[in-house]
Amino acid sequence: MIFYFSGTGNSLHIAKGISATQKELLVSIAEESGKPENKYEYTFKKGELLGFVFPVYAWGPPRIVLEFIRKMDIHGESPYTFSVCTCGGEEGNTTHLLQKALTQRGLKLDCAFTIKMPSNYILGLDVDSPDEEEEALKAAEQKIIEINDVLTHRQTAVYHLIYGKAAALKTLLVNPFFNRFALSTRQFYATDACTRCKLCERICPIHTITVEDKPSWGKACTQCLACINRCPAHAIQYGKSTINKGRYVHPDLR
Repeated sequence: MIFYFSGTGNSLHIAKGISATQKELLVSIAEESGKPENKYEYTFKKGELLGFVFPVYAWGPPRIVLEFIRKMDIHGESPYTFSVCTCGGEEGNTTHLLQKALTQRGLKLDCAFTIKMPSNYILGLDVDSPDEEEEALKAAEQKIIEINDVLTHRQTAVYHLIYGKAAALKTLLVNPFFNRFALSTRQFYATDACTRCKLCERICPIHTITVEDKPSWGKACTQCLACINRCPAHAIQYGKSTINKGRYVHPDLR
């Protein structure tokens, strides 16, 4: 069983590439988290995989991923557990935070990987150039093959991670600040280019967007930026941060 969270398709593509080879069920963390019964009980057979694939947000796992893991109730055999985090550059100590959350649920992280993918966080920098995007996507395909080889042979203590400089400091200082102050929806808005197609409403992982005359945002947000990057009319903006910047969506979702 492979759990994934993805805004613009990078982590979803990686998860699909692993689930297809490993013949494991692919499960959306966003969909599971939205279940009204709020139950997260899963039973594993001997040798079954338990995987987590997700993007890095401010040098840490998305809050929705950690909250989901903290509520999980695992039954049956102890699964072989792995993680893959996708990022535009480096993960910091993302895997460390994930491992800590798993340990609290009685799970051991047997192997973990970081995959560099094209960046979608246009609240900061602009999107990658076409050449940079193509290079990252091509390298990711090879990385999927390598990960599947590790998983097939159930290798343990394999950690291919891209920490970056001052990893612990970035995760310790920036990530809590991001989760506390950067998840506001107040600066989201739609321009007159909006066609009211309601795609943003359908794809929002936490269902915070509703579309009547134009999209409106509730208070909750994960900063996945799916609404901005996947808007077919490029009508959604975030303050002045995203004006005149490109948009990124994985080719699978285009």
